[in-house]
Amino acid sequence: MATTITIRNVPSSVRDVLAGRAAEAGQSLQEYMLAEATRLAERPTNAQIVERMRRRVDATGSDVSSADIVEVLRSERARQ
Repeated sequence: MATTITIRNVPSSVRDVLAGRAAEAGQSLQEYMLAEATRLAERPTNAQIVERMRRRVDATGSDVSSADIVEVLRSERARQ
């Protein structure tokens, strides 16, 4: 069942930016905000991501360190 959410005390400047983005997307402000709220709700929290990573490490016995990961990312960025 659908419900209504009200957000109070939204600064005019924030409303204007959101309305502009909605217009650029060819949506009403309500459609745009619903799509953004849905996208936000579907995204896992950082805590959920960390917990998934811990479970994978436990399941696979991986011993790759964060330093190893950072080094790979840096070398990949340097090649681009």
